[in-house]
Amino acid sequence: MYRFLLTPRWWGINLFVVLAIPFCVFMGTWQLGRFEDRVQTHEMAEKRPDPGTRSPKPLGDLLPVSTETSGRPAVATGTYSDQFLVPGRKLDDRDGFYVLDLLRTDSGKALPVVRGWLAGSPGSTPVPAPPAGEVTVTGDLQASENSGTTGVDVSGGLPEGQLGMISAASLVNLVPYDVYDAWVTLPEPDAGGTSGGMKPVPAAAAQGSGLDLKAFQNLGYTGEWFVFAGFVLFMWFRLVRREAEAARDVQLGLAADAD
Repeated sequence: MYRFLLTPRWWGINLFVVLAIPFCVFMGTWQLGRFEDRVQTHEMAEKRPDPGTRSPKPLGDLLPVSTETSGRPAVATGTYSDQFLVPGRKLDDRDGFYVLDLLRTDSGKALPVVRGWLAGSPGSTPVPAPPAGEVTVTGDLQASENSGTTGVDVSGGLPEGQLGMISAASLVNLVPYDVYDAWVTLPEPDAGGTSGGMKPVPAAAAQGSGLDLKAFQNLGYTGEWFVFAGFVLFMWFRLVRREAEAARDVQLGLAADAD
């Protein structure tokens, strides 16, 4: 009754099933591993002290930015140079923009410094000038933004002097000097003795250090792959059963032989 399993057509079906089930199980296991890695990273981040409460360190000691160094107070010395306004940024559910100045350090590279947040829109709100001369700043270290960062504008077409994304890649064509692939946000607005209404921008948690939507997407994909494996096996048994019943009916003379 089951000799049909040795026919060329069923050899193809069997080969597909033999390859599909291990593949689905492998992908499900891989997605589960990604979820477990995110949970472990989150637990480790919860056990670590608040980065902002740790002792400040020189900027060079904390680069490149990682989940371990993100949010740590970094110290840099230099003079303020070009200024950019970063529109479309919210603080306490209010619309506004960041005030970003590039701090030229002794190394020749510039560190993007977010001195604060102002309500309103660039061009209509007065922006306090940065302190003149050499200054030493201590700010919470942040990784360069990317297209997935909240508030980032990647559409382009912004007026001169405005910036859609805080990153070395977006600044490389706007200034004639190198820029660190990181930035800092000052815990207190720095405007040479007057804040001008600026408010400090809180440091954001490092990407991948929490149980965000992507973590639960990994868990969902895990279930999907295991369901696919079960569905392939179920359909194989169903096809075998249907084929066996048809062969039995032919043997009993209840149906004509399709061949």
